[in-house]
Amino acid sequence: MSDVSLDNTDRGILFMLQKDARNITIADIAEEVDVSASTVRNRIEDMEEAGIIEGYFPKINYEQANFPLHVLFVCSASAEEREELARHVLEQRGVVDVREMLTSKRNLYVEVVATDTRDLTEITNDLSSQGFAVESTEIITSHYTRPWEEFSSGPSGE
Repeated sequence: MSDVSLDNTDRGILFMLQKDARNITIADIAEEVDVSASTVRNRIEDMEEAGIIEGYFPKINYEQANFPLHVLFVCSASAEEREELARHVLEQRGVVDVREMLTSKRNLYVEVVATDTRDLTEITNDLSSQGFAVESTEIITSHYTRPWEEFSSGPSGE
């Protein structure tokens, strides 16, 4: 847990970054949250150092990138092995995202991309051989996100 306490300026910066970190400038953020550009730069740096901002990632349309199979594996792993398996599976070919859940069953969500069914079968076999019990396989057709509304109120209360 972070010891950092976010104020309205920090929340406004996070909201703007979540909306479109690639295309927004420091000056745009500064204007939106009503502080100087240097304040925005310093706040972003502080939040990165504190681990609040963990990185900046592109949102990829895998189908457009010629990876037509975008699949979510819902898996189970023992509580003792879950974290280690989650970290290790990221090294497997095709895996793009792993979510560790608190539940006892269906506690790992492994997102993969593949070129064809043969490729997907190999990935499935690799998951099984690593100790995952695959509970279900879901084809992802679309993925929608939005900034968390808690970050939307800037210093002016907007």
